[in-house]
Amino acid sequence: MSKFNLKPIDRQLTTKERVYKEIKDVILNGHISSEEIFTEVKMANLLNTSRTPVREALQDLIKEGLIFTIPRKGMAVRKVTESEIEQIFLLRTSIESEIILKLTEIITPEQLEELHQICNEQEEAMSQDDEITFIKLDQCFHMKLTKLVDYQLIEQVLLNLHNLSQLIGLRAIKKSNRMMEVLAEHREIIKSMEMKHGELAAKSMMDHLNKTKNSVKN
Repeated sequence: MSKFNLKPIDRQLTTKERVYKEIKDVILNGHISSEEIFTEVKMANLLNTSRTPVREALQDLIKEGLIFTIPRKGMAVRKVTESEIEQIFLLRTSIESEIILKLTEIITPEQLEELHQICNEQEEAMSQDDEITFIKLDQCFHMKLTKLVDYQLIEQVLLNLHNLSQLIGLRAIKKSNRMMEVLAEHREIIKSMEMKHGELAAKSMMDHLNKTKNSVKN
């Protein structure tokens, strides 16, 4: 079917979507501590907008597990507990090491290039000291592995951990040289898959996640 040489029109974000993005970015960037209580009214005043889009955005962030309500006081950023960190990395290590084993058997040169491109973008974010973009690309790298094996049920499980993993990831990469280490670890995983060495790739993934966990806890 002819495309008529038409280009997709960029949809303008609604006020609620802009509010959602702004609040989520400051949360993931660590600008709102888990000790600080805020209200819908305060956020609306700071953003110079009405309360309705703020209320809707905050409800979405509550559903995603990034913030929670405190009765008669307001809201606060979710604090990931030590137990939750252990559970998140237990799940991710178990799942993602098996994904790598499967993917190494079937991955194509084109798909390997896609992973390399994500790493290149991470390197660019690192050069600009852009932690938020780096973390988003980190999640993109890991989710891409799951998409490539077409494990849709597992993808949903990992997506449920996505936001908490972002909060954890931000804490991890604030450690000295951690961004550089993450990038090197991602490239080591890709290299093992290029060699068609599934067990080495799986071990590289487990080592990578273990180092990230230790960066958070230390």
